[in-house]
Amino acid sequence: MKTPFGVCTAVCCLLFALDIASTEKDEGAKSDLNLLVLTVASEKNDGYKRFIDSANLNGLKTKVLGFDKPWQGGNMNSVGGGYKLNLYLEALEPYKNNDNLAVLLTDAYDVVILANSSTILNKFTEFDASIVISTENSCWPDRKLADQYPTVDQNGYRFLNSGGLIGYASQLYKFLSEKPIKNLGDDQLHLTNLYLNTDLREKLNIKLDNYAKLFQNVYLAEDDIKLKLVNKSYVLENVNFNTQPAVIHGNGLSKITFNSYTNYIPNKWSPESGCNTCYDNNLDLSMLKEENYPKVLISIIVDKPTPFFDEFLNKIEDIDYPKSRLCLSITTLVDYHKEHVDKFISRIGDQYNASFVFHKTAEESIHARHFSFSLCTSKLCDFLFYIENEAHLDNPQTLKTLIQRNKKIIAPMLTRPFKAWSNFWGALSKDGFYARSLDYMDIVNYNKTGIWNVPYISSCYLMKGTILENKFTRPSYKEDNLDYDMAFSKSLRDKGVFMYIDNQYTYGHLIDSETFDITLKNPEVYQLFENRYDWEQRYIHPEYMENFNPDKKPAEPCPDVFWFPIVTEQFCREFIEIMENFGQWSDGTNNVSYSVNIMFVILKFEQQMT
Repeated sequence: MKTPFGVCTAVCCLLFALDIASTEKDEGAKSDLNLLVLTVASEKNDGYKRFIDSANLNGLKTKVLGFDKPWQGGNMNSVGGGYKLNLYLEALEPYKNNDNLAVLLTDAYDVVILANSSTILNKFTEFDASIVISTENSCWPDRKLADQYPTVDQNGYRFLNSGGLIGYASQLYKFLSEKPIKNLGDDQLHLTNLYLNTDLREKLNIKLDNYAKLFQNVYLAEDDIKLKLVNKSYVLENVNFNTQPAVIHGNGLSKITFNSYTNYIPNKWSPESGCNTCYDNNLDLSMLKEENYPKVLISIIVDKPTPFFDEFLNKIEDIDYPKSRLCLSITTLVDYHKEHVDKFISRIGDQYNASFVFHKTAEESIHARHFSFSLCTSKLCDFLFYIENEAHLDNPQTLKTLIQRNKKIIAPMLTRPFKAWSNFWGALSKDGFYARSLDYMDIVNYNKTGIWNVPYISSCYLMKGTILENKFTRPSYKEDNLDYDMAFSKSLRDKGVFMYIDNQYTYGHLIDSETFDITLKNPEVYQLFENRYDWEQRYIHPEYMENFNPDKKPAEPCPDVFWFPIVTEQFCREFIEIMENFGQWSDGTNNVSYSVNIMFVILKFEQQMT
């Protein structure tokens, strides 16, 4: 018996309508789901501010737990963190019966969020789970538990990481209240043991994010992660799983790599717009009267003989900042420059709010640097501007510009002219020494300009007085067997204080003092190759290039005698002094002891003049 066409059509339409209604109901349930972000932070350090900025950028509702309260979770460089779970549990209590609220629990200081609530919730619901926990490649802190984990294919991340999890509020509350944990207990071990309880895992429908769909822990996954340019902005992609995680966690020993990613994400830097956040929270000095400018201590450490030291001091004098708001301290650790410093201070010292000269020995190097901290706090300075004598500030606006950046510590990028040597490192090797970051050459060559979070700075930097007043943020130049500069940067990294390098402008350059031989007369004359830029500035005549102008007629003081400006009077004077100092002139007899190469070879000047 055949079914009438009209009846069949009606049935099909009815089924289609029911399917649409069912779909709309499902989508309606998803649209009713809200997201709350919970994190734990005891202080507003740089990592906290970065996390909050990323959450605000994505319009996320965020609640911070434990703020301005003593951290009770132990040393997080080792096991600990149970305090964090107890804070989460307390915060979830009001929502323990709420199935329409998803809660994202995440660390703060080493985390950024890269997606809005809609994207995060969609990623979460795709798991078809009540709770999803982030993963990593290391079974920590108890490796013996590794065999109890479910196996994963495609090289997925197998082991739980407590730095990020998301779930329905009601289920998260049940999960965290399943078993108590002491504040000093280890949060990751606690969650691991709960997850490895098969009955509990199935009862609460808990899954791990084995393929970085929602969470990405960076440690031991660095080779899987790449920054990718999408729609003129950078995103972080896991190239192993072809995913774009929404929450990035710089866990374990990956902090430096993680920090470098956050120079670009979320929406920090792009090839088209450059730095998108460099002017956020800036201090506008133009709104202040000069008498209300921040008070600055300029602390100069002269720790090695360097060429072109007079020019260095002149550039200090030329810093464009009200001298009534400057205190100047110069500490010499070498005898060679003491006379230069004394003459300089006697000439211009009275122009400053205060000026100090300290002549120390090389053995007092670290103490001298620490003393500048005490001097700054005793003078109630707002900033300490630390400068070593190899750092030439060619731009008089350097200090003002750095102050306006309003960072806890920031350095102007300085390089040796025509070389890649600079006053910052973009990455560190496993043993804590220099390693070249992927963007280092782009930064030092100004192909990428901005303000960059880096693991090491030296030679010249500006520090806020507030980090010197606080014992928890005050840096140190002494640690184990490290050189003072490496100890300084390491102490800041350990204290969670970000160091920034600014290359938005050309601020100055570094002197190369490695071959500077102070046993020579006028040793700067010999520095043509090591410090070509400074050598030319001092010794090449300002009108030298006019010699190559075809329309320029040379001076002719008398017939057939032409003058061509080549070197400065200072070069002539210093070169004559070198000859006079050598002093081995002909005695006027036929006993000629010199040769045509006397001034090149014997005066060690052959390379410079040939």
